Amino acid sequence: MEGGAGIPEQKAVQEELSKRTQTCDWGEDGTEAGGGPRTPPPGTDGEPPEKGDAERADSTYGSSSLTEPLPLLGGPGTDDPAPGSALPPAGTLSPQQLEALTYISEDGDTLLHLAVIHEAPTVLLCCLALLPQEVLDIQNNLYQTALHLAVHLDQPGAVQALVLKGASRVLQDRHGDTALHVACRRQHLACARCLLQGQPEPGREPPHSLDLQLQNWQGLACLHIATLQKNQPLMELLLQSGADIDAQEGTSGKTALHLAVETQERSLVQYLLQAGARVDARMLNGCTPLHLAAGRGLRAISSTLCEAGADSLLLNVEDETPQDLADPLTLLPFDDLKISGKPLLCVD
Repeated sequence: MEGGAGIPEQKAVQEELSKRTQTCDWGEDGTEAGGGPRTPPPGTDGEPPEKGDAERADSTYGSSSLTEPLPLLGGPGTDDPAPGSALPPAGTLSPQQLEALTYISEDGDTLLHLAVIHEAPTVLLCCLALLPQEVLDIQNNLYQTALHLAVHLDQPGAVQALVLKGASRVLQDRHGDTALHVACRRQHLACARCLLQGQPEPGREPPHSLDLQLQNWQGLACLHIATLQKNQPLMELLLQSGADIDAQEGTSGKTALHLAVETQERSLVQYLLQAGARVDARMLNGCTPLHLAAGRGLRAISSTLCEAGADSLLLNVEDETPQDLADPLTLLPFDDLKISGKPLLCVD
């Protein structure tokens, strides 16, 4: 929503939030499924199958209670309510006023969630000025915080404001994704930068620091997701911020270099090697990136790995070397001819 903090705008927001009949519930195929039954939280009976990483970004159920306080709120960037309103200054809300501002819908959405969903920055800023820090981290029925939704909807301004006020960056949604996981999956670089570089204002430091090695329920850290998305700028940002380049994902022990080989993007492989990735890092089954490249017939990537010093004779748990897995024309060392102490390889 654009514009100032006038009463007409606030009334428009009130009407918009009161309706709340339109949903944005995307499934794995990216299609919208509005008006369907409410998704129960994890661990409850009758939970439907997982729908991928795209999440609902709206509430199906209307609630006028959520919008009644809106005319009482002041303009953006202020810590006080509108002149003449019934609300006291920030930090002195009565229990009744706090209850009204923190009412939770049947989908678990608070006014803060809805301000993000409906792109109402005036309402968002007023909520941030009035509400205590712990309210910022309320999770809806999909375990999403307002910060998750702001990243999901690519609203870097909202992300920056929430981080400034101390919103937690380590809370995980029903897929185990933090807001940074969501930013990497949806490739929202500006939001990722706000999450990584933003700092809470004094007195609002969150209880947990941002953990770049934290894995979601699929065993993926943020660097793994950025690599699978073939997004080198995101990978660079994460590594510059302290991500472990050799961290293994939690299912098969692949590093970012293994995943880069699987994407068949030679430029990503080259970038990770230049950034210091271990060329012979092993999966749980003992396979190195060269095992994967040779087994897939990726001649150019095999050449890149060998030039970086990959060992073509390492055995995996099946007692196979990369040479065993390779096409004879893809990886063929000549033991009697070496350059700088390394065997010459026949590759395309």
